[in-house]
Amino acid sequence: MSDEPHTGLNTTDQGGQPPDAPPPQRELLPLPGLAAIGLYLLLLAGVIILGVVAGGHYPPLFLIFAAAFITASAGLVLLLRWAWALTLSAVFLLACYNLWIFSRQHQPAALVQGLLNLVFFLYLIRPEVRAKLR
Repeated sequence: MSDEPHTGLNTTDQGGQPPDAPPPQRELLPLPGLAAIGLYLLLLAGVIILGVVAGGHYPPLFLIFAAAFITASAGLVLLLRWAWALTLSAVFLLACYNLWIFSRQHQPAALVQGLLNLVFFLYLIRPEVRAKLR
């Protein structure tokens, strides 16, 4: 027991903070891996857009993928669950595609990108990441 007299006033709120204390600040970037994956998706979207517009390497239909990557990136940084699902499917399909390209054409760059996407996939399925999503 404490030696302080009981005044009958509530000196803490339900969160254990004094009533005059400012609310706890939210972490600026709770999971930096999500920001890195979001930047990676933006980079891929930029490559696709440049490939369609400037070089003609990709058909214009690929702009749908660029829009999906940009949307997933923005939603992932905001910790939205639907963006997590979109990003998870994107990195999984990209990993499968790049590893398939490596198995058929033996391009080392496809192996590196496929393994990078696999690492991103394994990061996204961690329980700590899923717990932070809204």
